[in-house]
Amino acid sequence: MSDDGRVRISKLLAERGICSRREADQYIEQGLVLLDGQPVTELGTRAHPDQTLALAKGAQQLQAQRLTVLLNKPIGYVSHADDDGQYPPAVTLITADREWVDPKTPPRRAAPFATRGLAPAGRLDIDSTGLLVLTQDGRIARVLIGEDSAIEKEYLVRVEGSLDAKGLALLQHGLKLDDKPLKPAKVSWQNEQQLRFVLREGKKRQLRRMCELVGLKVVGLKRIRMGRIALGPLPVGHWRRLGPAEVF
Repeated sequence: MSDDGRVRISKLLAERGICSRREADQYIEQGLVLLDGQPVTELGTRAHPDQTLALAKGAQQLQAQRLTVLLNKPIGYVSHADDDGQYPPAVTLITADREWVDPKTPPRRAAPFATRGLAPAGRLDIDSTGLLVLTQDGRIARVLIGEDSAIEKEYLVRVEGSLDAKGLALLQHGLKLDDKPLKPAKVSWQNEQQLRFVLREGKKRQLRRMCELVGLKVVGLKRIRMGRIALGPLPVGHWRRLGPAEVF
């Protein structure tokens, strides 16, 4: 923030959930950001927080074309491409023959799509399965993995070992990872071998490390929900498009 209270327009747009900072800079370079109704074309331009910001029609059309997909990730795929290319990234599963359309919906023509810029909003380990969101839309990525994100992520975790009431209470609140306290979690038994976790954060291999701290070994992990979006009947290894009325 400058001495007179003005803030970079790209930051304001991101904070208001209009687009990501990277997208804002791209739109500014194309003259597609309006400040009080006038186009902004210079990167780094600042504005007062009470000024009116909007995207021009061209930017709105570009945003409407951005693809967001829900993938039921199988074991053996990594969320992000690794440096040595040893394991296939999940985005390689986003192909026309793997698109799933709910048989309960009316048949429709397959819409074209492009996977360039499609990136995972969050991660699932190579040995985990379930719901992985990949998107070209910075707004959705911010909602799911932004610093201030409070979106719930729900998991079913098969475990080996014994867990008493004290251990269950620790899973719910009281554990630390990397010397930092974890946020409270909802943890309950789904059945004799499976725990249900609902988290509002996503540290690297968090669930496996949490279970290790209370003497449990994870033998299976599946994410079944992110926010309001559930995995549902989506088959393993297939994907579907996020519907226009669906919000996280």
